[in-house]
Amino acid sequence: MEAGARKSLVFSARICYNEYKKTEESVFGSESVLSGEEAKLLSPVVLAFVGDAVYTLYVRERLILSGGGRAADFQRAASRVVSAHGQSEFLETLLPRFTEEEAEIFRRGRNAKKATKSKNASVSEYNRSTGFEAVLGFLYLTGDFGRIGELLAAGGEAEYELSAVHRPFRPGR
Repeated sequence: MEAGARKSLVFSARICYNEYKKTEESVFGSESVLSGEEAKLLSPVVLAFVGDAVYTLYVRERLILSGGGRAADFQRAASRVVSAHGQSEFLETLLPRFTEEEAEIFRRGRNAKKATKSKNASVSEYNRSTGFEAVLGFLYLTGDFGRIGELLAAGGEAEYELSAVHRPFRPGR
């Protein structure tokens, strides 16, 4: 390898490592990853991608804390809550609580063109759930974890009861 190519490779590796270190320090810490303006420049579908992970983790944590069960029971119960239908229902309690900025992000997410279609929900439910996830993604990336907790706590604990453990699962129910 020539000296010039080696220097270029080392320089590229340094840039990647520095970017990795910045990300590593902020993603799981209490700092924001992006400013509000930077986050607004992201596609609402990208915000929803992050928001989906945030909501899924929150629901799984609530389920685990609600009581014992098998992994399959937790997965079944989480799927009901995290589904587009479940999110659309939950959204009814959240919409009046959104700030103007959150409402704008919700609308952008709801109206965004998506590459995939929902298999088990109506188009309306799927679009609304994408808007909801976009809001969560925006709040997460801007480091507003308190607001995420505030919004998600609005549903109360009843949403996260693990009914699958207390009665056997029957398809079609």
